[in-house]
Amino acid sequence: MRGGSAIIDPLGEVLAGPDFSAETILYADINPNQILRGKYDFDVSGHYARPDVFQLHVDTREKRAVSAISATGPQEP
Repeated sequence: MRGGSAIIDPLGEVLAGPDFSAETILYADINPNQILRGKYDFDVSGHYARPDVFQLHVDTREKRAVSAISATGPQEP
């Protein structure tokens, strides 16, 4: 079996390929406007995720470039 490469747009539509019959170079026209929409549509936790076993936390606190960590845990300077 050879290759199987394909070009998929940000919304999941197959634009070219896959071609398993021979070595092939794939070409496709893309729509750059779909990139932002694809990022908004991306389901980080998955449509099947259960809140009792998966949670996504976003830490918006300011981060320091350097921090000290001791055996007892992170230390504030």
